[in-house]
Amino acid sequence: MLLTNFILFQMAWLACVAGAAKGLPWFGVTVTIVVLGWHLFKAKRAMTELLLIVAALLIGAGFDQTMLSMKWVEYQQHGWSTSLVPVWILALWGSFASTLNLSLAWMQQRYMISVLFGAAGGPLAYLGAEKIGAVSLDGNTSYIALAVGWAVITPLLLHLASHLNGFKVERA
Repeated sequence: MLLTNFILFQMAWLACVAGAAKGLPWFGVTVTIVVLGWHLFKAKRAMTELLLIVAALLIGAGFDQTMLSMKWVEYQQHGWSTSLVPVWILALWGSFASTLNLSLAWMQQRYMISVLFGAAGGPLAYLGAEKIGAVSLDGNTSYIALAVGWAVITPLLLHLASHLNGFKVERA
């Protein structure tokens, strides 16, 4: 289950980023909906996982909207208004949330590791997206903002996931 979760997340990430780079922002959204459908189907408590996905999507949307508004990142192919965070970025936050109680669950309660993971992994993901052509970053300021933002968001989402875990069986 953990390996499948990791592979499906990677597929959704690539579909979103490559889709945006190729002018198909809704392609990644479609793939992500399928991935999230499978994820919720496999969850013991789908509504709890859905709540986590929505919370992560809202937190991520706020962060990426700030990045966009500050002009620290420019997104390709929004799928709607260019003044709003792109639809495919929202899909990415949803698919990232699907990893929090599965392939990334080992980081729950390991706050320093999750801070470091976020500080490195967030900027690396955007760098990969930039290399593919889905985003443009505004130099060092962008990378610093991404590192700080992800260093805060990653442990926050993992903490939230530990309380909203649709894969954990509740003991009565």
